Amino acid sequence: MKKELIIALDFKNRAETEKFLEVFQEEKPFLKVGMELFYSEGPAIIKALKEKGHRIFLDLKCHDIPNTVKRSMAVLAGLGVDLVNVHAGGGIKMMEAAVEGLEEGAFGKRPLCIAVTQLTSISPEILSEELLVSHDLKETVLHYARNARKAGLDGVVCSPLEAGMIKADIGQDFITVTPGIRLKDSAQDDQVRITTPLEARELGSDYIVVGRPITRAKDPLAIYRQMKAQFTGEESL
Repeated sequence: MKKELIIALDFKNRAETEKFLEVFQEEKPFLKVGMELFYSEGPAIIKALKEKGHRIFLDLKCHDIPNTVKRSMAVLAGLGVDLVNVHAGGGIKMMEAAVEGLEEGAFGKRPLCIAVTQLTSISPEILSEELLVSHDLKETVLHYARNARKAGLDGVVCSPLEAGMIKADIGQDFITVTPGIRLKDSAQDDQVRITTPLEARELGSDYIVVGRPITRAKDPLAIYRQMKAQFTGEESL
């Protein structure tokens, strides 16, 4: 599977997004549209980015009763996005409903669907003390990933630290999408389980999702190319 870097568009509106993308005229990076931007601009931002030739990961982390998720996914599939996600904590039936909705709403091939296992901001202490999950973090992540596979999903969102474990248990064709990526000299921000792009490649990530280290950089294009080169093993332009 070809490894790719996805830029998280951590912007509040279309104007900020388009200004940021001005330096990427010669490239068409894979982009993640999250809650803030989508709630601000709605489906129009997806249409605008698709018209510019970008692939889109729509990161809304759907988590509700199966029928609601199914109907929501049918709508999202109609937007022509390439990748969507749900929370694995919603259970197998909810994840199955998500796939059904995507198949019903897609024009042609359905978007890939992945499940969030545990957010990269979740530490073992939060898992046990706040969420009252008695199993350790890695065991919980692996169990959620197995449930996602049973439900027919294409992969999971996980920490790079868990990607290799998931690949070994479930299979190399099961996609691992990993946020929490930083260069060695980058701020950790609110992420807990993090790695560099090179470490993510070595650990088995298929896609890395990078936001602030690129979007807040003085030279976003240079940092994008540097991180992409590290992750893919290809020389930077």
